[in-house]
Amino acid sequence: MKISESDLIINPDGSIYHLNLLPGDIADTVITVGDPDRVGEVSKYFDKIEFKKGKREFITHTGYLGKKRVTVLSTGIGTDNIDIVFNELDALVNVDFETREIKKELTSINIIRVGTSGAVQPDIPMGTILASSYGLGMDALMNYYLQKLSGDEQILMDDIKAHFGHLKNINPYLTAASETLLNTIGKDMAKGITITAPGFYAPQGRIVRAKNAVPDFIDLINSFKSNQHRITNLEMETAGIYALAKVLGHNAISVNAILASRVNFEFSKEPNKIVEQAIKMVLERI
Repeated sequence: MKISESDLIINPDGSIYHLNLLPGDIADTVITVGDPDRVGEVSKYFDKIEFKKGKREFITHTGYLGKKRVTVLSTGIGTDNIDIVFNELDALVNVDFETREIKKELTSINIIRVGTSGAVQPDIPMGTILASSYGLGMDALMNYYLQKLSGDEQILMDDIKAHFGHLKNINPYLTAASETLLNTIGKDMAKGITITAPGFYAPQGRIVRAKNAVPDFIDLINSFKSNQHRITNLEMETAGIYALAKVLGHNAISVNAILASRVNFEFSKEPNKIVEQAIKMVLERI
């Protein structure tokens, strides 16, 4: 079936609408970062940079690590941007832009988020590099997509709903990381459930001036337990990345540089150093 011009917008130069990329511009391995300035902090380690492109907050560098082609792309903040980035990345590899039809043979790419996060458990110190075993979304993104849970995801989701069921107007969603990427990129890293919030302040339990509708939010999330699973950290993209990757048939993992301890009310004095460590660990393992 042909995809309409309003459903999939292609620029006059043949590039996808927001990302400004052409089919063939992205590698089979894509590293996503939130901050556009962080793209260069990843690509500076490439042996060769093939090209640099950018539009709005979406900056892309594609190049080579040895003989391996790699793309690094900035998403901006939040799952609303993840919705744009992941649908457009998928279209670049799985839609024929000439015919506007889905390709008969679909391509699955590996997507690795390298981002910052705050720990909600007292035994996870600042400076930890943590791989998200699951993404738990407190935002509304997956209200708009059909999602099938695995047996393990459903069991864990039932416990999550029981724990958070008293929260009004929040419909959480859950997706596991790619097992392959968790065992390769995430090997030897601390692991846990990552909560994705729809904001930075009250949605992550911060209090500045406005009154929070969910009191003691950090205590609520760090007290959750389901067998060996616990919630370890908070950020703003992982759950959307995991859910859309699964819906679209891609593999995803989120690697978190822990810059804050939410239970100890501390923030790292060397955040850039921790992020750099996370970048190097990922590049050594892809």
